[in-house]
Amino acid sequence: VQLQASGGGLVQAGGSLRLSCAASGRSIASYTVGWFRQAPGKEREFVAAITWSGGRLYYADSVKGRFTISRHIAKNTVYLQMNSLKPEDTALYYCAADLQRSLAAHSMEVYDYWGQGTQVTVSS
Repeated sequence: VQLQASGGGLVQAGGSLRLSCAASGRSIASYTVGWFRQAPGKEREFVAAITWSGGRLYYADSVKGRFTISRHIAKNTVYLQMNSLKPEDTALYYCAADLQRSLAAHSMEVYDYWGQGTQVTVSS
């Protein structure tokens, strides 16, 4: 499985961005895809995840109500729509694939494959 994250950029506080995670090698309908982020000097943290069936969505408390994870099966792509962005959302955003279908979607350790990051910078 290969993952390609894109869509990052510079945006003012209150603005929106949509990140994309294009997958290849295996259908996203067969594994969980998660989004994580890492700000300078901080540990990588969970943001959101969508399970293989699409039936379960998970969000970090800090993004609930502002971010939405979705997917397009035919395009084999998972999206992260980010609205009402705040300066504290500034980070390198990564997508990852959990092929074992663990229920611990919040945990980095369960993810087998990672894409390269895409930078999101929110100015105040």
